[in-house]
Order: sequence, then C-alpha cells, then structure tokens
Amino acid sequence: MYGLILAGGSGSRLWPLSRELYPKQLLNIQNSESLLQSTFLRLKEYISPENIISMTGVKHLSNVKYQLSAITRNPLVLSEPISKNTAPAIVLGTKYIKEVFGKDDVVLVVPSDHMIKDTLSFIETVKQGEKIANRGFIVTFGIKPLYAETGYGYISTTEKDIENGFAVDKFTEKPDIVTAKEYLKKNNYYWNSGIFMFKPSVLLEEVKKCSPEIYEKLSNFDFSKSDEIPFTEFDKMPSTSIDYAVMEKSNKIALVELKSDWNDLGSWKSIYDVSKKDEDGNVKIGHVLDEGSKNSFVYSSSKLVATVGLEDTILVETEDAILACKVDKTQDVKKIFDTLKKQHDNTHLVHKTVYRPWGYYTVLAEGKGFLTKMIQVNPGQKLSVQSHNHRSEHWVVLEGKAKVVLEGKDLILSPGHSVDIAVQAIHSLQNPYEDVLKIIEVQKGDLLIEEDIIRYEDMYGRV
Repeated sequence: MYGLILAGGSGSRLWPLSRELYPKQLLNIQNSESLLQSTFLRLKEYISPENIISMTGVKHLSNVKYQLSAITRNPLVLSEPISKNTAPAIVLGTKYIKEVFGKDDVVLVVPSDHMIKDTLSFIETVKQGEKIANRGFIVTFGIKPLYAETGYGYISTTEKDIENGFAVDKFTEKPDIVTAKEYLKKNNYYWNSGIFMFKPSVLLEEVKKCSPEIYEKLSNFDFSKSDEIPFTEFDKMPSTSIDYAVMEKSNKIALVELKSDWNDLGSWKSIYDVSKKDEDGNVKIGHVLDEGSKNSFVYSSSKLVATVGLEDTILVETEDAILACKVDKTQDVKKIFDTLKKQHDNTHLVHKTVYRPWGYYTVLAEGKGFLTKMIQVNPGQKLSVQSHNHRSEHWVVLEGKAKVVLEGKDLILSPGHSVDIAVQAIHSLQNPYEDVLKIIEVQKGDLLIEEDIIRYEDMYGRV
C-alpha cells in the first residue's frame, strides 16, 4: 500500500495560532508531535515509510521536510507551486506513485490535520477499506455524526452492502443548522472525513470520465524524469476539490464507517471538545489566571491572560493578535482571516516569531524601509549561503559566537561585534559551536520580504 498525505492547507479557522505560512498541520496542539508528524507516524504503523508521499505547497515545503526528517530518513515530499484544492493534488500524487513505483497497489489518501488517537482501530478500518478498493471501488471513510455540525460535509448511503461497506447515494456540502439536525436524525448520513482509498488505475479512469479537464492535462507532467511540478503546467489545472471532480459524479464510490476516534481540529470548538477540562469545564493553556469562568477555552502563548466570569467563550492570545468569540461561533473565525488577507494585513500570514530548521527569528520592529529581527541559531546549525537583491543587512551579536561567511571570507564575531552585509553580497550566518547564538538583524531596503532570498547552498535542501 501507498500513503498520500495532503499537507497544504491554511488552517484559517484556527487563527491566530495558525497562519498562512505556518498552518495548523505544523502546530503541536496536544501531543509531542505536530499534527503532520502524528499523521505520518499513524500511517507508518501499516505502510512502509518509503511508500508515504506528502503533498504540500511550495511555501510550506521547508517546514514539512524539516518536521518529517525528524521522524524518518529522506521523506518524500512533492511541492505544489500554487494552491489548487485537493483534486489536482490527489490526482498528481497518484500519477507520481504509478510512474515512479510502477505499481497499481492501493493508495490511502489522508489529510495532515486530523487527530486520531486509536491507531489500532484506524488500521482495522483501513484493512476493511483495502478489500473494497481492490475490488475496483473508490473508498471514502465516513464518521457517524455525534451532533448537528455545520462545518463538515455529509455523505448519505444506500442499503446496498459492499464487503461490509455501503454504496454512496450522494455528497452534500456543509449544511445549515436546520439541515444538519435533519441529517442527525437519519441513520444513513455520515460526516465526510476527507480520507480516501483506491487503486491508481481506478482513480485515473474515473478522473478521465468525470473530469476530463484535469485528465487531459496529466500528460504534461512526467515524474519519471523529475519530482518537480512545473508552475506553468500546474497553473493550467482547475482549482477544484476531489469531491466535486470525482466523488460526486462517479458510480464506483463506497463508504466504510471509520471505527476509530476522529477529529479534524477544524475550529477552536473542536480543540476545546478534545481537550482535558477542569471541574468548571474550562481549558486553560499557558499563563492563564481565572476567576469564576465556565465552559471556556483560554490560550496564552506569551503574556499573562486574566479572565473573570467568562462563559462558553474562546480566548486565544498570540504575540500580535487576540481572538475572543463564543464557542458556537468558531466557524466564523475564517471570516476574520479572510478580511485580514483582503486588507493585506500580515497578521494572517505569519507570526512575529517564525520557526526555521536552524532556529527561529522574532520581528521586533518594522516600518518604511526597515525591519528589525532577533535571530536565534541553534548549536551546530547554519543559515543557507544566500544573497538579497533588494536589501542590506546589519548584524550585531547579542549572545554566543557567530561564524559569518561573507564573500568567501570567514569572520568570527563575539557579543557586541557587528558586520554589514551589502546588497547582493553572498553570505551565511553559522553557529558551529555548543552554545545558542543570538543576533540582532537590521534590514534596510525598498523590498523587505522573505522571498528576496537567493540560495546557493543549504543543508536543509531548500536550494
């Protein structure tokens, strides 16, 4: 069997903890691993690690590779140049498996942001689905609804039995609350988990029938020569979900009820639901001081958050944003995220503190023509050999010892010492020592963005 992990989402409903450049699948919400890492480890219980492929966006590629490298050697990660929803990702991932591995064995497709703790029951359900997939069906996994949820899609089934699964009647988009309550009363409606299973030949044949506008473009991608997904060709793909492209139109769809626990952590309410609560029904994470609140979720990332008499409330604090809403309104957080994006407010995009494979940086101040950061480089790590076309940089060492490579020359800087990096100068900041390195970086220029980095060498494979 092969595993295909979809790791390209933005997690907009978990703002402000989740950001466009650091979405929820990269977050460590409840475990020692991130949701992405937990997903990989779950598949690894049944699928060989070398047969697990992750699909992500180019802006998440380095973080996805870094996180997976911590739990497996040489993780296989494909990068989409732009977001095109789930259909192009799944179809191209399937084509990759067929061309590179040369087999027609079953593929299990899973999102990277689900929380499933009962791995044994999950695997038993997967085994059941595998039998049906080998009979030529595309299998979807349904969750028996626990309450009237408006944030999930639904799948209705017929009475036809298929190897302990069910024939699918129809897929339904996220309903309003009245419709969701009606679905809850019926015994043949399931939440759509977004988990699928199929043989590559079956899926590609159904894509040919149901979505020829996708199928006819597949010949432009040749994975026998390269893992790269060219932007010029991928941009021609329609942006559509696998549900709309195939699942809603095919007559080869079967549903298996997922017997394990499941939560897609798609909102703050879902995180509250799975979190351990105190005697008043509260969840308190971080530096929180409370008096008399009930049934509330309070999260502090950096500051003391004091609350008094809250009820059924979500309160989330990060370095640069605070979210407060009622528990039953958490699906509307996406509207805030979308508004920030339209206003070109970077609060939707990135945190003040951004983690990298070599350490992290925190934005301290920014204005027209300047940006100031505190950069921490962990022992034994180094930034890529790089240059910038639009900015100069000034580095001052605060703590530890820095090795600076500047235009081919090595400089060793102690606390209090500094160096200037001119526009287009080739340079690297390195910490080959045992202590943490901290520096202040002052950028000056007309375009101060992370994309203004030209990499020449990189120990994390980002060239």
